[in-house]
Amino acid sequence: MATGARAVLQDAEEHMKKAIDVLHQTLASVRGGRAVPGMVENLRVDYYGVPTPLKQLAHITVPEPKTLVIQPWDASCLKAVEKAIADSDLAVAPVIDGKILRLVIPALTRERREELAKIVKKVTEDGRVAVRSIRREANEKVERLEKEKQITEDERFQFQDNVQKLTDRYIQSADQAQSAKEKELIQG
Repeated sequence: MATGARAVLQDAEEHMKKAIDVLHQTLASVRGGRAVPGMVENLRVDYYGVPTPLKQLAHITVPEPKTLVIQPWDASCLKAVEKAIADSDLAVAPVIDGKILRLVIPALTRERREELAKIVKKVTEDGRVAVRSIRREANEKVERLEKEKQITEDERFQFQDNVQKLTDRYIQSADQAQSAKEKELIQG
């Protein structure tokens, strides 16, 4: 395979990996029945006028399966962290306990589980669409290389086959992430 096509393939794989990483991060933020740091670590806290991810402001632990403990490194931002959690769509009321915040994750109702399952399906489909879009762009780039006579028709077909294998692998990864999250919601 020509150097230009190889670079396009590497670029496509890198972008697909990033799309799936974003999917995993987004799914981690969807509240299941168990406490996981991913639920809150990317919440934006107004820290002296700057929206800052919570994971940069505090230590987040899970002492029990249904409890999150958030310990800000700067105790003066405790109220800002509490406000960010209260304003989020987590539907969990934070409790200030000295210099820490406790979040007790309540059991999910059937309606909330169904609502979250729909969110998980939509987020996963967005991830699949992103991967397919990257495949389309990569195939278009290689078709241009063929038109510019930098690669042969056989190399283009080989490249498109490799891109499809990559696409299939990352789509499968998205499907597995969706299944795992749905299982977590059901067991919650």
